[in-house]
Amino acid sequence: MKTAIITGGAGGLGLVTARHLARAGMDVVLVGRNAARTAAAAKDLTARSYTADLSQWAQVRDLASTLATSEGPISVLINNAGAAFPRYQETIDGIERTYAVNHHAPFLLTHALLTAGALADDARIINMSSFVEKRGRLNATDPDVSGTSWRDRFYSQIHVYATAKLLGLLASAELARRLPAGMRVYSANPGMVKGTRMNADAGGLMRLTAPLFRPFSITPQEGVRTGVWLATADPAPEPSGGFFTDSAPATPSRSATDTTLARVVYDRTAALLGI
Repeated sequence: MKTAIITGGAGGLGLVTARHLARAGMDVVLVGRNAARTAAAAKDLTARSYTADLSQWAQVRDLASTLATSEGPISVLINNAGAAFPRYQETIDGIERTYAVNHHAPFLLTHALLTAGALADDARIINMSSFVEKRGRLNATDPDVSGTSWRDRFYSQIHVYATAKLLGLLASAELARRLPAGMRVYSANPGMVKGTRMNADAGGLMRLTAPLFRPFSITPQEGVRTGVWLATADPAPEPSGGFFTDSAPATPSRSATDTTLARVVYDRTAALLGI
């Protein structure tokens, strides 16, 4: 039986994804920030659960160590947890917290599991991305991968979130070129989804404007289709490192397809995280 790890699995898209993968015959493991909610969700699925605050590097490393010891080999890793914050704040590691959750946590968890040899030879790594990456604001010649540059400029919640997703998309594309043969990494765009905690938890402008977009939004059941397809399709979808929407390869922003920028973002992120 294949093992699937899903971060942000206590609710929303993560939990809906978990239900689909469990029905597909996978051994599902949920990771969440709230221990009680995550344990309750896991109980309903007869799954296992772990608790970690993914905004803290030390907790991500500890999670990877625990998963490597208890759950390997891991066939599917879905980095689903995400967040958008209304104002600038640094984590205990001294980096902007939106970047910490959306970019650093998936990068660090993936690489820690790779280093530990916890991923199966044909593992699929699925990073939940977003169409809003097109609104990312990244200096192509000197990309800030820590997010601390937002401390000294106007902090736009949507642009910070979009830039964090753009960084993740670039890093995934470069990771695809470095993964061992047989492993694959994908960036999945769920679309504009209603009925999740994302906008409500985000606060700020994203919470205020969410009702305006609700008539144009899709359900969580529709939103998970691409991620579930990437996890279960046989043969494995191509290309590795690609951006997918509606269960098919899609074209992201021009910045996201810049291979030189992808290499710089990857190397700077690895150095920042001590990888």
